[in-house]
Amino acid sequence: QVQLVESGGGLVQPGGSLRLSCAASGSFNHYGMGWFRQPPGKEREFVAAITWDFGITVYADSVRDRFTISRDSAGNTMSLEMNSLKAEDTAVYYCARGFQSPVTLTASYDYWGQGTQVTVSS
Repeated sequence: QVQLVESGGGLVQPGGSLRLSCAASGSFNHYGMGWFRQPPGKEREFVAAITWDFGITVYADSVRDRFTISRDSAGNTMSLEMNSLKAEDTAVYYCARGFQSPVTLTASYDYWGQGTQVTVSS
């Protein structure tokens, strides 16, 4: 059974940092993984993705150079390091298992976590 559990969300001031984690159980060998977010009242949007084999990373323009996605060698844990946070980063963040391209689409992912809230506010 595939399960994904996010953690690490919370309240942070603008300019601050947070590190999200995604604990994965089940089959993740040869699958890419990704982070998405859903701001209040908006559609779920792509944040970042990482491939299984070479650890190739892809980022949304809005987070490039501020966020870093990584996963451990066993593929059981994925992280999202978020720096220089802005109010517009406020959202529920989800991790997901990817099974096809393109990695930027929600339809390319088949299993999702329950989400963790990130609030950026002074």
